[in-house]
Amino acid sequence: MNEKNLSKRLLDFAIQIIIFLRKLPNNEEYRIIKHQLVKSSTSSGANYEEAQGASSRADFISKVRISLKEMRESNYWLKVVNGINENKSHEEMGNKLIQESQELKNILGAICVKAEKKK
Repeated sequence: MNEKNLSKRLLDFAIQIIIFLRKLPNNEEYRIIKHQLVKSSTSSGANYEEAQGASSRADFISKVRISLKEMRESNYWLKVVNGINENKSHEEMGNKLIQESQELKNILGAICVKAEKKK
């Protein structure tokens, strides 16, 4: 996968998260989770974008690692949402987002491994 495609996928993921979260209840628990999930999902893409302008291989690896870390967090919060969601009508979209976050984790992890081998 080239950088442009991954950048677009990360952007699309963040947008889909925001759209998904708008459909969930707005009680205290969900507000906390929504805040965390918006931060982690948007941060993953933003850090990957920063990695594209890295000043060194070490800087690139550091930024991609942060992107991976944030995607792992997004995956976690999505699983929490699916676990507590009493309205199962959103479960299908939640499952799709969990799947996408898992795929993105795998891609980002592979980029880290490949970049670290080139050191």
